[in-house]
Amino acid sequence: MTAMHQVFAAAEEAGGLSFILPPLYEIFWSALVLLPVLLLVGGVALPRLYATMDERQAKIADGLAAADKAKEEQALAERERADVLKAANAEAHEIRERASEEAKGIVAAARTEAQEEASRILENAQRQILAEKQAAEISLRAEVGLLATELAEKIVGEHLADTALTSRVVDRFLDDLEADNARVAQESAR
Repeated sequence: MTAMHQVFAAAEEAGGLSFILPPLYEIFWSALVLLPVLLLVGGVALPRLYATMDERQAKIADGLAAADKAKEEQALAERERADVLKAANAEAHEIRERASEEAKGIVAAARTEAQEEASRILENAQRQILAEKQAAEISLRAEVGLLATELAEKIVGEHLADTALTSRVVDRFLDDLEADNARVAQESAR
């Protein structure tokens, strides 16, 4: 048996259904009092309540739309930032590459300039050495010529008065000496 059956059974024992249901006049007066309250609540309070709820719902919808829009704007800003960062990285890489190429060019130009300067200095040094060698040869020729003339005078016992003859003798002696030196250099080179 259920609880409802037990209630009906208890009501019959107590005097019937009148114990559970109120009398009819109480229902009438209760309905008469509740009707204006329901009309007042239904006509005035509920529309205001619905209007307030609609306003709040509209504000919530606007807030959600604004949040969605803010999310979209944030995502767009994030994409733009990523694009700008990517472009900046590409530009930085390009600048580094250009700087590296320019540095290589500067180093190559400096190296070329240094090599040209070194060859110019070497050429000047070789010219100076050649000039000093020629000056030394001329000086040695003169000194050797004088020594050879003095030696010849001492050997012959006479003074060579003819300077042209003396010059030819000295030149021939020096030519023979150079030829001997050249021959010795060729033999040692072999």
